[in-house]
This record gives sequence, C-alpha cells and structure tokens, in this order.
Amino acid sequence: MGVLIVREMVGTSQHSWSDAARQAVAIASKTVRNIRTIEVVQSTARVENDEIVEYRVQMKLSFEYEA
Repeated sequence: MGVLIVREMVGTSQHSWSDAARQAVAIASKTVRNIRTIEVVQSTARVENDEIVEYRVQMKLSFEYEA
C-alpha cells in the first residue's frame, strides 16, 4: 500500500447500522476507487413515535492514492 486518503462520511439506512455502512461504501465506490478500509466512528439513530426510523453511521473511509 502507498499513500491512503481518509474522508469522513455519514451513511443511512432504514434497516440497520451495518446496512448504513454498506450503502455508504456502495455509493462512495461509484466515484472513489481503491477503497481499502472503513472505521465506524459513531452509530446513531433517528427516532419517531418511539421507533427507530433511520440508522446512521459516521465513518472514515480510506482509499489508496493513485499517482
């Protein structure tokens, strides 16, 4: 591995925190190549009427720099 670039992003899902992370990676991979790792920094959820309606993960995504 050479140089890694780290970017922060937030993924969301109506199903679970892991699905929120998967969706964030899937969306990022449309414009970012060479994704190597993610680090989930924080997991939160939005609640309405005493039920979770949206799961959120704040994460750091690292990808390899291409010269």
